[in-house]
Amino acid sequence: MVLVDFFKPSRWALDREETTFASHGWSNKDMDPVPPRLRTWTTWNYISYWVSDATNLAVWELASSMLAIGLSWRQAMPCIAAAYAIISVVMVLTGTIGARLHVAFPVLNRSSFGFWFSYFTVFSRVLLSMFWFGIQTYNGSQCVYQMLKAIWPSIAKMPNHLPVSANITSSGLMCYFLYWLIQFPFLFVTPHKIRWLFFAKGVLTPIAWLAMVIWAFVKVPASQGLFSQHATIEGNYFSWAWLSAMNSALGIYASLSVNIPDFTRYAKNERAQYIQPFIIPIAFTLCSFVGIAVTSAGIQLYGEVLWDPLLLIDRWDNRAAAFFASFVFALTTIGTNISANSLGAGNDMTVLCPKYIDIRRGQILCAIIGGWALCPWEILANATGFLSFMDGYTIFLGPFAGIMVTDFYLVHKGCVDVPAMYDPSGRYRYAGGFNWRAVLAMIVTVGPTFPGLINSIDPAIKIGYASRLFDIAWMYGFVVASLVYYVASYLFPARDTYVDGLISADDVMSIDKQCEKDRKSPTETMQSEDKKSINVETTEVQV
Repeated sequence: MVLVDFFKPSRWALDREETTFASHGWSNKDMDPVPPRLRTWTTWNYISYWVSDATNLAVWELASSMLAIGLSWRQAMPCIAAAYAIISVVMVLTGTIGARLHVAFPVLNRSSFGFWFSYFTVFSRVLLSMFWFGIQTYNGSQCVYQMLKAIWPSIAKMPNHLPVSANITSSGLMCYFLYWLIQFPFLFVTPHKIRWLFFAKGVLTPIAWLAMVIWAFVKVPASQGLFSQHATIEGNYFSWAWLSAMNSALGIYASLSVNIPDFTRYAKNERAQYIQPFIIPIAFTLCSFVGIAVTSAGIQLYGEVLWDPLLLIDRWDNRAAAFFASFVFALTTIGTNISANSLGAGNDMTVLCPKYIDIRRGQILCAIIGGWALCPWEILANATGFLSFMDGYTIFLGPFAGIMVTDFYLVHKGCVDVPAMYDPSGRYRYAGGFNWRAVLAMIVTVGPTFPGLINSIDPAIKIGYASRLFDIAWMYGFVVASLVYYVASYLFPARDTYVDGLISADDVMSIDKQCEKDRKSPTETMQSEDKKSINVETTEVQV
């Protein structure tokens, strides 16, 4: 009987709380606009967030893998700087929407995609977050392996009972499980408090990275290592390799550029997150330079391109240095995984099933499904595979960001109705819940790049020069989707969605409070005033 009751849907239904929009049945407390008391993120919090996020394994691996595909550091650095400058502008544009409306990405994109079509973008984001969660967990497991190896070197001789084709060893699988357990408790930290983890990362990780780049230049002077490294590709192949690498750099944070409102909705004000276009290119370009410099030194020391820093650490004889560097990488990977992937998936799954899933439950589901159902070690088996994965999902994220930015700033000019975003029959229903203008923009952009995605998965399928468009999938998707959506909205405007000014959640809350006050009877009002006078008299007596 107890077991049967455990699996009843009513057993898992969330408790109904007094919120502004939960009574509609399409929201819960975590989906509601953030109340003023929880808007705690300041400019310094966003600086520490991006500094800590820049020092993660994916940024290092991407920069180093550019050397692996044949680019020189002189060619890779402009590519990286341009990519992060572009993504930072998109980041602040979408972030401002969240900071102004105080709602998460899964809710606000209903105004541009339509109430029901927005679920396509949300479901896509859930899948991407789970993929990234698995990849970052695998990266973290490598950190755990190096930490254990620094303490007990005998782990390197642990028997392997898995085949070579598995792309992971028995010890690697054990470390993957350990890291998954270590990061699991961090899933229970609320979004408005997670900023303290970023502060700790922002202090510790730059120290470790600076130490590694100093080690690289001491071991191998720049004249012998970094400056002596040259490109191994040229001509037309170089041009497309450069663009593909740039698209991959965009791909790392293309996902977060869409769901950054999940964090900026906690900003004290809009200005708090305006620092992003300045801190992102600087922090990420510097951290990428560290990755390239250390990888170049590794080429001279070990005779191969060790694009994964943990493979480089594995060659070190200094066990204390290996442990500290691995520990810092593990810490920064936890923060990145929680902020960029776990919380994103939690927000998205909350919208998919608001009656049963809040952010915390969504994060737990992401940890279970994304952490074990996927095989991130297969994706990260080689540099080319890593870049292909980065390219792959940008065919969707570029159009998502383009449509969101164009709709809010150019079509509706910031005048949207936040309460209507929670109403399936409201003004953002469009035609059957679908904004056909957004559907058209997605078809026009995703269609031409989809053959390239198929070719990246199975190179045996030849598609000719169509693969070139896939090499610039994010840039093509953002620009073309923005243009198509704006033209369609200009020629065929959805007039029912237009309002004279911004209707925010704060406005609705103020009206609700005033109505509740007006509904009070004269007797209740007099009783309330009597209570206030009694409290004042009591306070005076106590004083």
